[in-house]
Order: sequence, then C-alpha cells, then structure tokens
Amino acid sequence: MADQDSQLTPGTLQATLLERTANARRCGALEVLPTTTEVIEQDGIPFQVRVQESSAKSEIDKAVRSDVDPFPHDPDLFVASISATHIALINKCSVVEHHLLIATRSFEDQRCQLTQKDCEALLIGLTEIDALGFYNAGHEAGASQTHKHLHLIPLDATVAPLPIEPLLRFAQTDRMIVPRLPFHHAYAAMDHDWTNPEKDSGASLHACYRKVLHAAGLSVDATSGSHGLTAPYNLLMTRKWMLVVPRAHECFQSISVDALGFVGMFLVKDTQQLATLRRFGPMTALQHVTGHAL
Repeated sequence: MADQDSQLTPGTLQATLLERTANARRCGALEVLPTTTEVIEQDGIPFQVRVQESSAKSEIDKAVRSDVDPFPHDPDLFVASISATHIALINKCSVVEHHLLIATRSFEDQRCQLTQKDCEALLIGLTEIDALGFYNAGHEAGASQTHKHLHLIPLDATVAPLPIEPLLRFAQTDRMIVPRLPFHHAYAAMDHDWTNPEKDSGASLHACYRKVLHAAGLSVDATSGSHGLTAPYNLLMTRKWMLVVPRAHECFQSISVDALGFVGMFLVKDTQQLATLRRFGPMTALQHVTGHAL
C-alpha cells in the first residue's frame, strides 16, 4: 500500500501514477469506462466526442451524479502526497486512462475560489506531468462532487493538439481574449518559470488566476487567501496557457458539459445525444452553456 503521509519525491509522479493505475485495475478499484469516439467538425474545429457504450451507461451516470464526498478515499486509488494540503488520487470512473485528481486533504467547497495552496499543488502536478489541468467550479460548471478537487489528464492520453488549441495562436494577450472563441472567456499565457521545480511560483500563478477571473467578469475576493465562493466557471490550464470560462448552464439539450468541452472534448450518453450534437454543433453547445446569445 502506498505511503499516504510521505512527501512526493520530485520527478516520480508520472511513474507512480502508472504503477498505481495498474494496481487499481488489478484489484478492481478502477474502472475505465468504455466509449467509442466520433468527430464532429464545426467552425473548422474537429471536436472529439466520446459516446458511452450501453454497458457503461449506468456506471457513468452513477459516477457523474454522485453527490457523496469521496473521502475517506479508497486507499487503492491513492497515488501520492502532493503537499501538506493536497493529495493525488486516481479518478475512480475514468473515461480517459491515467486521469488524476488533486484534492484537498480537508473539506473545502468545490465552488470556492482557488487558493495559493491549490495553485502550488496544481503546479507540482503540471511540473511532473505534461497535462491538461482543469477545475469545474460548481454544479453549473459540470462538477459532480462537492469536495474541492482539480483534474489532470496527461496530454498523451487525449488528442494532440487539443482540438481548440490551434485557435489559441490568435490570442490577444493584452486584451486577455482569443478572438476566434465565440463565447465569453478570459485567457492568459503561462510563464515558463512556473513549472520550473527550482522556482516557488504558487503566489505568481495565483495572482494570474485572480487576474483572469476578474477579466472574465467573475468576483474576486480582496484577500488572496480567501476561500470565498464565486459564480460558476471552468478553469483550463496547460504548461502554455490558462483559460477561464464563466458558466450559465450545466447542460445543452440534456448533454452535460464540463471544462473538457472548452478544449473540444465531449462525452455523450448515447447515439441520440450524439445526433443532437451533430444537429446543433458542439460550438453552439458551448455558446449556450456560457449564456452566449445563439
């Protein structure tokens, strides 16, 4: 059993994740849910849509809709102690393999603004693994659990590049927008030094995060250490960029949309939802859930 108190040894998270994932599969603690993948193109973007296989539908529904705090967690899903305040866990019901959760040790509300400690833990994860990090702040943003947790999905487990990523080349960093994204958002480039393990960059990343929240029109508490709540939004981040998208609705035509939708990745329950997404288009769905006028 993994030592849940010892600190993570730098440079070992990815190997430990692979080892712990294999163990969780063997003992039945992890279920990678079967899907098939379709591509729907809209506005020149090849959106990746995963369609649940019928055998997985009840398991995915259960995972997505559970409001039960995942703590105390299953020891077989524990990966590493990220910091004094955060741990890394394997996502129990994963659609993409090696999906990692970075969760607070003590309960904090998923609607809370990220703290500097959250940013420090996220940076440790991104330094160790070249990944897409994301945060679903609140039910309307696609959060399925109330205990604060961030997500990390290794980029080699998704698609390369992420479907929307080519549009980010046109970002206007001074205005903190990407003109080709037709929904309300705020954008910032990541500082390469933030994922330098020799740098102490949590405060700098946290300040940037707060600036991006403000640019997106979301409330930002005056006190940087605050656990204050804010309106629902999605945060997405890689080693290169950060994107915040305010949310108005969880669903489009009964299709639940979380942060992954904003990089061009959807999960639908069945072929009927797939047909709906084909009919209206994934970008139209993103505009709807952000409250953008169609």
